[in-house]
Amino acid sequence: MNNENKRFNQEEEDEEENGRGREAWERTYADERSWESLQEDESGLLRPIDNKTLSHAQYRRRLRTATTARIQKGLIRYLYIIIDFSRAAAEMDYKPSRMVVVARQVEAFIREFFDQNPLSQIGLVILKDGVAHCLTELGGSPEAHIKALMGKLGTSGDASLQNGLDLVCDLLNQIPSYGHREALILYSALSTCDPGDILETIQKCKASKIRCSVIGLSAELYICKHLCQETGGMYFVALDETHLKELVLEHAPPPPAIAEFAVANLIKMGFPQRTAEGVISICSCHKEAKVGGGYTCPRCKARICELPTECCICGLTLVSSPHLARSYHHLFPIRPFDDVSPSALKDFHKLPKNCFGCQLSLLNPGNLPGPQVACPTCKQHFCLDCDIYIHESLHNCPGCESLRNSKTISDMEE
Repeated sequence: MNNENKRFNQEEEDEEENGRGREAWERTYADERSWESLQEDESGLLRPIDNKTLSHAQYRRRLRTATTARIQKGLIRYLYIIIDFSRAAAEMDYKPSRMVVVARQVEAFIREFFDQNPLSQIGLVILKDGVAHCLTELGGSPEAHIKALMGKLGTSGDASLQNGLDLVCDLLNQIPSYGHREALILYSALSTCDPGDILETIQKCKASKIRCSVIGLSAELYICKHLCQETGGMYFVALDETHLKELVLEHAPPPPAIAEFAVANLIKMGFPQRTAEGVISICSCHKEAKVGGGYTCPRCKARICELPTECCICGLTLVSSPHLARSYHHLFPIRPFDDVSPSALKDFHKLPKNCFGCQLSLLNPGNLPGPQVACPTCKQHFCLDCDIYIHESLHNCPGCESLRNSKTISDMEE
């Protein structure tokens, strides 16, 4: 009897240890109770889980939230990403570690940021050993930032939120007044080791019009929440890697402009020409001789490597015309497409059988209509993939553009 009790107690202890030692990626499958999301059809059979439809529904909710109000947005952004590389980032509740997962998400965010904000610039700051280090200065080259970040992966010491904010505040105070100043903090620690009063630093950031947002990887902290409330930023705590990716990418589109920056003003810009291949010239940004490539400043004729940037010699903002064209869609976004109602799907003989964008079939197996959306202006029908592609990448409705082109041609013929 004693042996059976010992065996039973040992089994209970093993189960408790397994529960406590379970990693986040294991708890995702053990605790999410995925069987509860299964549904039955009319005949009692299980319906397959349509992840594509679920992700599209989430995308539609974000799109409607973002386009409900017509507000002025900041197109020229100066953003510093503050990354916590203290010993807390070495925790393995994210696989393989918080540091690796954060670096991977920052890399994806940098590429998406420059795709949506071609006139903006990013800088990187890391927190470790109680000190804030400026990893990269503000610049418009995604590859340079990613290379610098991947070459400095490592965790040690404590994180100092105050030192990071002081450094970013001093760096952003040097940018032009028309630029929108932002800081995105990816924070892993549960505390901050500061040399002074961090509340004074928060007020300094607020006075400098720096919008600070924080994404936590462990638990909610009062000081992070207070920072975001004072500066007008957003504060969220990531639940897992997928949630972290969504939270980070939400900061890629330009945020609403602060009232003081919403005043219209003219910005002097230069459109440099591409230098001839094979010509040797001294690069003003790297202070070294380079062969071919690069651009020439139209004001001082200095050579620079990449766009957009500010000329190191005369201070002129240098951009290219495609950068301006790609920034234009934030001012006039496409209206969200309407979901085709179930009543209209029942009378599917009157609906188009192919997507107007990709020309793929809109019918499911059995010739039944699948989920689709319709443009409220031109009434053309699109599949779910084209809906996302049009609003996130193309920024023009093919149906509306074809109507506009046909009207132009008919006017020319008349």
